Amino acid sequence: MLDIIWIIIGFILLVKGADFLVDGASSIAKRFHIPEIVIGLTIVAIGTSMPELVVSVTSALEGHSDIAVGNIVGSNLANMFLILGLCSIIKPLEFKKQTRLIENPITLFVTILLFVLCNNGNTENAHLITKNEGIILLALCVMYIVYNIIMAKKGESFDVEDAQKATEAQTPVNILRAIMDVVLGIVGLKLGGDLVVNSCVAIAGAFGISEELISLTIVAISTSLPELITSITATRKGETDMAIGNILGSQIFNILLIIGTSAFLCPINYAVSYNKYMIVLILGTIMLSLFPFVGAKNKMTRGNGVPFVLIYILYMISLVMFRG
Repeated sequence: MLDIIWIIIGFILLVKGADFLVDGASSIAKRFHIPEIVIGLTIVAIGTSMPELVVSVTSALEGHSDIAVGNIVGSNLANMFLILGLCSIIKPLEFKKQTRLIENPITLFVTILLFVLCNNGNTENAHLITKNEGIILLALCVMYIVYNIIMAKKGESFDVEDAQKATEAQTPVNILRAIMDVVLGIVGLKLGGDLVVNSCVAIAGAFGISEELISLTIVAISTSLPELITSITATRKGETDMAIGNILGSQIFNILLIIGTSAFLCPINYAVSYNKYMIVLILGTIMLSLFPFVGAKNKMTRGNGVPFVLIYILYMISLVMFRG
């Protein structure tokens, strides 16, 4: 009963944290003429990836490799199919030039890279994600952050479409208040995520469920709650750039920063049973990359979102049926 109460409190913190984070990040973007997609790919993405970082690093250090890996694979599946699917159902998501030509390919590249590293020198049942492989991922993470800093300096000039839509008149922004909103939002998401994750794991553990199943379902969904609530909140407020940036940025940081940090601190045992989920993730990323060029131009429509959500539902049902 106490765990259920903590889950409810955690959800409240997640909702309010998402509101603060989206409002603060949006204000900062407008104040410095930074594209919202860049804010979404960096500040918002790192903030909403905090629960994954804490859970995966802690799990790796404590020898729970299944949770460390399953948390990221499961979270990225939830981000891709569930969250982007729901957001596009609420409001069609428009892909800007930067997203079409750069972020989507980067997301696909790092996802395939993780799959290759995880299966490099594979044994029959498992492979070790080594410290050196962790360093490779962290080095790429630094390069990705530098790229976003460069894009932030370019501002709207990178995308002619954005430049045409930008207006000369800017609403005055209280930058200190905006920064405080971002900090409060991240803290709220972190605390809320911790409460929900720890309580869900405690409840699931009482029923004797395996670590792999817990990590792919309860832990993955719980640690994806910040992305889910932040992206839906941003979409409802019309900040679709931030919603897309949040998800793509989280996908990239989950792999480069979180798996990289976890492997650097303590090599991770990767079970080959995760390969089928990785393949589904890669296929989903390919589909996402094709949406801007197929059907409705430069958009992920409601018609695209419904199949994504259905795929995620079928994935969850298969996990429960075949691993319950």
